[in-house]
Amino acid sequence: MGRYLLRRLAFLLVSLALASVVLFVLLRLLPGDPANALTSVGASPQQIAAARHSIGSDRPLPEQFTHWLGQLASGDLGTSFVSSLPVGPEVAARLNVTVPLTLAAFVLAVVIAVPVGFVAAHRRHTWYGALLSGISQLGMAVPVFWLGMILIAVFALNAGWLPSGGFPQDGWSAPADAIRSLVLPVVTIALVMSASLIRYVRSAALEVLGSDYLRTARALGASFPAAMARHGLRNASVPVISVLGIELASTLLGAVVVESVFALPGLGSLLATGIAQHDYPVVQGVLFVSTLAVLLIGFVADLAQRIVDPRLRGQLSGGAR
Repeated sequence: MGRYLLRRLAFLLVSLALASVVLFVLLRLLPGDPANALTSVGASPQQIAAARHSIGSDRPLPEQFTHWLGQLASGDLGTSFVSSLPVGPEVAARLNVTVPLTLAAFVLAVVIAVPVGFVAAHRRHTWYGALLSGISQLGMAVPVFWLGMILIAVFALNAGWLPSGGFPQDGWSAPADAIRSLVLPVVTIALVMSASLIRYVRSAALEVLGSDYLRTARALGASFPAAMARHGLRNASVPVISVLGIELASTLLGAVVVESVFALPGLGSLLATGIAQHDYPVVQGVLFVSTLAVLLIGFVADLAQRIVDPRLRGQLSGGAR
């Protein structure tokens, strides 16, 4: 187990290093000059050159990259070209919105998808089993921004039950207002995510329901709930765990759309502003933190699969020897 963890951590560090190179190179290939965000319209060449010198964009690219890696090694995400403020605290402040939004939507999606997916598989020959499958297929085709606008129109503008967007200035110091501002975004993400998860849960449940070991357990006198609890749930959860990791990572990365619809001050809005202003440190910081989060989610999902599945644990112990 120790060797496996070391291998996975080494892979994570290598992937993070490669991602940092790709991020740095791709940002420098984008059209536009970050110095333009620091100068007024019609600035002279001397003023633009002075702006480039002040942010260091006139230095050779290898020197800029080495400087950025040195900052990362010390836990520093750099300083914004535009605001001259450290990027790290700004990213941390935005995570206070993005992380609760993502995790709450993920939990709600799982709570919806697991029972609905199982019922859709177990009762697939009934009208409501087919209806649940059809609704999940329809939900996958619904754009998340469209669903968000529909929920705003119904529950915010017409009913007036919830705010249409924004986040309280006091943040989580006003927990009731903060939670109310996240209800519609969370429901929006959860409904779209659960539609996809229902299909995977249904597929995994169908495979278990048709398995020989479940039929054998039933033939030996075990009730259906007991046979599923003892033999079915663990086997059904193995393929679903990897899908859950992918969905959680994609939700974190795709939060920019929902945050834009609901005007939330999360990582998405910070990234959009950084791109518009060619603020390289901000964009690099947001994407680096997002990449790290995705890699950590994949690591945890892979580890969870090996804990749940005895066959993978056997491969793990065999590799350790």
